[in-house]
Amino acid sequence: MDNKPLRGIRVIEVGQLLAGPFAGTLLAYFGADVIKVEPPGDGDPIRGWRLLDKDGTSFWWRSLGRNKKSLTLNLRTTEGRDVLGKLLGDADVLIENFKPGTMEKWGLGPEDVKQQNPGLIYTRISGYGQTGPYSSKPGYASVTEAYSGFRSINGFEGEVPVRPNLSLGDSVAGLHAAMGILLALLARHSNESDAKGQVVDVALYESMFNLMEGIVPEYSGAGEVRQPAGSTITGIVPTNTYLCADAKHVVIGGNGDSIYVRLMTAIGRDDLANDPRLAGNPGRVTHQKLIDGAIAAWADTLTSAEVIQIMEAADVPVGAIFNIADAFDDPHYQARGMFEHVAVPTLDQPLAIPAILPKLTGTPGSTEWPGGEVGSHTDELLQSLGLNAERIAYLRENGIV
Repeated sequence: MDNKPLRGIRVIEVGQLLAGPFAGTLLAYFGADVIKVEPPGDGDPIRGWRLLDKDGTSFWWRSLGRNKKSLTLNLRTTEGRDVLGKLLGDADVLIENFKPGTMEKWGLGPEDVKQQNPGLIYTRISGYGQTGPYSSKPGYASVTEAYSGFRSINGFEGEVPVRPNLSLGDSVAGLHAAMGILLALLARHSNESDAKGQVVDVALYESMFNLMEGIVPEYSGAGEVRQPAGSTITGIVPTNTYLCADAKHVVIGGNGDSIYVRLMTAIGRDDLANDPRLAGNPGRVTHQKLIDGAIAAWADTLTSAEVIQIMEAADVPVGAIFNIADAFDDPHYQARGMFEHVAVPTLDQPLAIPAILPKLTGTPGSTEWPGGEVGSHTDELLQSLGLNAERIAYLRENGIV
């Protein structure tokens, strides 16, 4: 599509695994020309993670690598770093998630690159940020999720804190990086007479900390340290997960005052619906066990489908807990175009990958191609930098590309 909003923006992605590449994927989906720089040989380690196809490539890679051009460079060599420097000469954005100080050591830090490209938006993703006493510590998502405080509020009181079965810190950091890049592009565009770039400094722990915006003023103003609350959320009642007679779970959210009345009436508990103690959320919080016990006892007698039907008839927010197989079979997911299908040469049938949000009606994004093979655009990109066949052959023979 020619009307994608980031058409004409060139992004050089030298991050590996998830946080940096996820930011690059978001930009590529909406039209940016993303060049992914990978080490020669196996490329980005994500290519070999989790479930693999018959040729040993991760299914995940086909999604994370979509719409990107792959260039192999050995950045531990002077020649490899020289090629990267040339790429940065006319790029709009750099995304890197090396340990802080690595790019400076290679002579490719923000101040170095600014000399040849003052408009470059230099995006840096790390565990703890580029400054501060912890900046040099290794920062995997699991550790930084814990340090951010996020893990402390997950799970059940008195039990080991739990994590979602996702690399949440990486994905949330990638989202923050993409937002920072777009803000920097907007700032550069609004001052075209002096179109300066800037550094976008994204820390995994800060990205997760940003999700807990409401916890900070509660602690500052009232000294409250929020604790894990299982399947509920502290201070809002009722909103919980309930087990049904068919061994499936549903989530019911009845925390609005009028919704609460409809909910309790629908389950045959007029006494609780009309109890003046429970007319507002503060009173319901005080009597949470009473309310949740009544809803749980009712749900236990019905199938999940019956619970959902009754709640929807009463205009109470309700939903089954879906897994990915449920989502594939669901008509709303399908109607909203949440799955895209791509042809992968190593697979016998099209592979479904998720659409990327948000949806734009005038300039939508799309998947142009799935993640390709390591170095599949190397020759094309080196030639675009003015390297001739002899020089490219030299780089290959010496393991630089």
